[in-house]
Amino acid sequence: MALTATIYHLQVNLSDVDRGVYEELDLRIARHPSESMRYLLTRTIAYCLSYEEGITFSKEGLCSTEEPPVVIRDPTGLLVAWIDIGSPSAERLHKAAKAARRVALFTHAPLALLQREASSRVIHKVEAIEVWRIEPSFLDALEAKVDRNTKLDLLRDDEQLYITIGDSVVSGTITRCSLVEK
Repeated sequence: MALTATIYHLQVNLSDVDRGVYEELDLRIARHPSESMRYLLTRTIAYCLSYEEGITFSKEGLCSTEEPPVVIRDPTGLLVAWIDIGSPSAERLHKAAKAARRVALFTHAPLALLQREASSRVIHKVEAIEVWRIEPSFLDALEAKVDRNTKLDLLRDDEQLYITIGDSVVSGTITRCSLVEK
């Protein structure tokens, strides 16, 4: 018997001071049975911190090689932003950079690992790929607070993340990095 996805209902009060975005988001997120909670939380944070008109979670789910976990399309359906999660292959990043005007990667993987993979082959416009690294300990602390129906406040200010759930606040950094070794 195949396992089915678990639905998480997250109500997010988003205050992204760094981008000047303030929204109330009502998200229903399907967690695939093979998806770790760290990945789900990174995917959710990526969605929130990339929020703009036309953003959606992938319709194909996490198994798609044709589509990123989070995508932004303009009103005509044109791919504007490819937002990936984790540690995608160099081939996937190359494909993304050729397909979209903007590519962002939200990850908790070690930067050296990502840079080693990125240097394994040519990636189109590799220097333009936005890499946002979230500390694994932040995600682990957040995991202990999130359940399948959670209301939270997400604040990003000067690359600091603060997530308030009830009376608890979890804080950490989100660091802009590069796939190109310096």
